[in-house]
Formats: sequence, C-alpha cells, structure tokens
Amino acid sequence: MKVTAILSTLVGLALTIGLVMMHGGAEIATSIANAGWGILLVIALHFPQSYYSGLAWRSVVISPQVPPRPVVFGLRLIREGVNALLPVAQIGGEFVGARLMALRGVTLNKAGAAVTVDLTLEMLSQVIFTVLGLGLLMANPDTMGTVHWIIGGVLAALGIVVAFILAQRMGLFLVLESALLRLARRQNWKGLEDVAGLHLAIVELYKSPRRLALGTGHHLVSWLLGALEVMAALHVLGVPVDLREALIIESLGQAIRALGFAVPGALGIQEGGFILVCGLLGIGPQSAIELSLLKRIRELFLGVPGLLAWQWIEGRRLVGAAPSKIEETSS
Repeated sequence: MKVTAILSTLVGLALTIGLVMMHGGAEIATSIANAGWGILLVIALHFPQSYYSGLAWRSVVISPQVPPRPVVFGLRLIREGVNALLPVAQIGGEFVGARLMALRGVTLNKAGAAVTVDLTLEMLSQVIFTVLGLGLLMANPDTMGTVHWIIGGVLAALGIVVAFILAQRMGLFLVLESALLRLARRQNWKGLEDVAGLHLAIVELYKSPRRLALGTGHHLVSWLLGALEVMAALHVLGVPVDLREALIIESLGQAIRALGFAVPGALGIQEGGFILVCGLLGIGPQSAIELSLLKRIRELFLGVPGLLAWQWIEGRRLVGAAPSKIEETSS
C-alpha cells in the first residue's frame, strides 16, 4: 500500500468527517437511523445498475469462453467493491476484474482489452449522462449562474475520454504490454506472458461498432437507473424529489465524484459534490450529506462481500495450484 494512497485516504476521511460535523453530525446520524428498512430498498436498487454495467462489460469480451451473465454480474460487484473500499484510486477494480475474468477462461490479453474498453465506454456514457443532467438543470433560469463552470467540467471530461481513446489507438497499451513482458522475463513470472497481444486486442474491439454501441447503451441505462436510487434514498430521508431532480443530482453528483478519482472512494469529494448539486435544487446540505452516506452504506453492504468473494476465489486458486507444485518438485 503506497504512502500517497494512505495519505489521500486519511485526508478524504478527515474531509468527510469535517463536513458531517459541520452540518450537524447528531442530526445526520438520527436521520439515517430513522431510515430503517428503507436502507435495504436503496441497496436493492443498485443491483439493476450493476447488472447492466456487467452486460456492458460482457458485450466487449471477444473470446470463445465468454462468462455467463450471472458470473460477469458477480465480477462487476467485485470490481465496484475494490474501487469503493480499497485505496486504489478507483481503478484497481479494473485490474482485479481482468484477472478474475482470465481465471474464467478468457485469455489475459482479451480480458485486459475488454476491461480497458469497458472503462472507456463507461466514461463516455457518463459524459452523455452528465450532459443530460446539465440540460435538465439549465431548464431552470435561476441556476444559469452556476452552470458555466459545470459546462467547463463536462468539456474537460470529454477531452479526457477522447485523449484516453486516442492513447489506446496510438499504442499506449503496446508500451505497457512490452514493459510487462520484459518484467515477466526478468522476474521469471509465470502467466503474465499471456498479456502479449493486449494492444491488438484493444484495436480489434474498436473495429466492432456494434459491441461499442451495445456497451455504451448498457452503461447509459445503468447511469439512468441510478436516479431511482437517489429518489429512494431521499424519500426514506423525508426529502421527496421528482425524476428530473433525481437525474440532476445523480448525473452531476457522479461527475464531481469522478473528478476525485485520485482519492480512494472519492472520500469528501462525493459529499461536497452532493452538497453543491443539491443546493442548486433547494435541498439543504444536511440532506445532501445523508444521501451521500446512504450511498456509502450501500457500498459497504455490497463491497465487503465482494472483497471476501475475491479473496475466496484467489484462495481456492492457490489451494488448487499447490498440489501441482508439489508434483513438479517431487518429479
């Protein structure tokens, strides 16, 4: 675990605690406790989002052994758990996801290509979703004074996506692939040689517009379903909102969270983002923080089992590999 990751986690945690205490920590705790069984509704509404995200990922897997939908759904939950709960700058789940998919029979280069392109399509669909939320927000003339900087953020995010796609097409992962292969030969690592062909696998995926459109569409459905989670969360907190308001909160709130990708779990960034966006709709900072904390409760509820499942899969693989190593030694 890097020192920078630990420091950023501590800073984010301190910022989150500071925002909670600043806006009435006792009242926030009471409100969340009063949500009661409604919290389970918020958790349950995340499953369709993860399912569609899993479908998006599966649509860009080119392999004779594409894992079935339930398996990819489970792997998607593990990816989300790693990104949300571990100090990995919100991208470590993609590395874990590629590895676990490789254990399911997809070659490592194909698995790496699929998760790379899937992440790109997720980013692209989020830009589209953010533009939708921005358009809904601009329908209210009272918010126009705040919209300009949001537009700038959307344009910057779009630029990042375009740059990421161009980097993939121009050989970024060819450089990474060569470096990994040299490291594997130097350290005598087994299995990593399967990463050969990663760049070509990514290029092959970008030649399949049907897969790209399907993946983007599924991710967009997942983002849209997030508005239902916001509606449910605010409802159980006693702050009912309509679909338009929920779409604005979810789209712009998630966009701000994405800007804090360097902070594990976007600690503090997510809370500040919801305070800002909810404020544009007349929702107080206390309710905004409560919404963010309900989302974090959901991340814990789903993420911890995901991390345990990941460790169980890795442990089972190591146990299965041990006898073969003993046989090699004895022979």
